[in-house]
Amino acid sequence: MSRDALPRSAPQRSALRRAALADLSGLRARHPQVFSVPLRRRLLVAGVVAGLAGLALVAMVRLDFSLLRILTGLHRLGEFAVLMLPPSPEGQGLVFLKALAETLAIAFLGTLTAALLALPVALLAARNVMPNVFLRFTVKRGFDVIRAVDVLIWALIWINVVGLGPFAGALAIACSDFGAFGKLFSEAIEAADRRPQEGVTAAGGSPLHRVRFGLLPGVLPVLASQVLYFFESNTRSATIIGIVGAGGIGQYLTELIRVLEMQQVAFLVLMILVTVAGIDWVSGRLRRAIIGAPA
Repeated sequence: MSRDALPRSAPQRSALRRAALADLSGLRARHPQVFSVPLRRRLLVAGVVAGLAGLALVAMVRLDFSLLRILTGLHRLGEFAVLMLPPSPEGQGLVFLKALAETLAIAFLGTLTAALLALPVALLAARNVMPNVFLRFTVKRGFDVIRAVDVLIWALIWINVVGLGPFAGALAIACSDFGAFGKLFSEAIEAADRRPQEGVTAAGGSPLHRVRFGLLPGVLPVLASQVLYFFESNTRSATIIGIVGAGGIGQYLTELIRVLEMQQVAFLVLMILVTVAGIDWVSGRLRRAIIGAPA
């Protein structure tokens, strides 16, 4: 590291600031592009800001946005909060725990299936593995198409294919995550260090050996970290898709909200919050351990 790159102390920074201010006119003359933004660039920035503000205004008008309606409806939100106290399972605790376990199983199976299927296909989308540009383009656009469909839509599709229940929920999460994993895995593979791969090739390894021993060991920690994060996120998604009949605790949640059993709803919400917080803590420590970061 050069001396100029070393961090300076506060007195040194203060001295540099005083020297720069003393020679401000000279700095303006030597570096005019730093002190004066071109008119074209300023107009472009102003146009972008004005365009975004206009789009926001049009969206608010089209969606009938009204701050007054929000303020007048706050008292109803307070009424719901009062009805939810105190949270109580009302004799359904074991049923709710079973449904929560089903939700976790949906998230785990869907995430694992998507990761196992996406890894080999992601290799076909990586530039440093697949030289055929047409195949890479086709696979990447396939990932985009699959990823563009929300998990809730996938749940509705699979419910009509395999029927109601947790199996449809697991398939929905697997389909949704397949596209996301494919994109993330292929980008991680393309960003991998090339030196181990070159070493395997120099030692006489085949292209398959280069991928197996030079590429995958370097990217697997990153891929595993992404899978853990998606498992945490899919726990929440499994709750949502349960509302449309894809199994898990979500179906109990929507039924209880419909009949205004708000104390049981509050108990389910607390169960979900505690579960997600626990998964977040465990998966966070696992991710740091996998990538070698300090705990």
